[in-house]
Amino acid sequence: MRKPEPCTLESRGVRLEPLTLDHVAGLEAAARDGELWTLRVTSVPAPGEAPGYVAAALKGYQDGHMLPFAVRDLASGAVIGTTRYHDIVPAVERLEIGYTWYARRWQRSHVNTTCKLLLMSHAFDALGAQLVGWRTDNFNFASQRAIERLGAKKDGVLRHHALRRDGTVRDTVMYSLAAGEWPEVKSHLEYQLVRPREA
Repeated sequence: MRKPEPCTLESRGVRLEPLTLDHVAGLEAAARDGELWTLRVTSVPAPGEAPGYVAAALKGYQDGHMLPFAVRDLASGAVIGTTRYHDIVPAVERLEIGYTWYARRWQRSHVNTTCKLLLMSHAFDALGAQLVGWRTDNFNFASQRAIERLGAKKDGVLRHHALRRDGTVRDTVMYSLAAGEWPEVKSHLEYQLVRPREA
């Protein structure tokens, strides 16, 4: 697997661009749409925390285990969220997709499916990953449903695994998709983006 390097990925009016400190104000505005930092099961930065959030993501890139992106709506030009590759392990050709969140008005839209299709296409087709993983809080049922809609398989639960922002310890639900499963999942996601929506 090739090492993920900063790149721009774009489709259906959405652009993933390398995260920089220039995105701080946009991320703060996106987080205010829905006051997302109040959700117990996410890692969205609270007001004033975005500079540190971005700096930590960029350090993860410098250390070789992350590649963070800002998510931009091309029609408005607004930053509407963020996502990243993380836990990148080239030796076993594996990476995970996570730290994903979007402003409330973009949730349950085409944005998440588009972003995941871009990220998985890049991971499997350009980088040569053999497995893409996801992890989420055991109480983040919306995230679990979204990951399952992508076609990922539930691997299991890591109990007493990670701290939440409120100091409690969460169980972590793990998912993955193998390279051999990717062609069928890709076709399904592409269909989901073009199929007629129910009224």
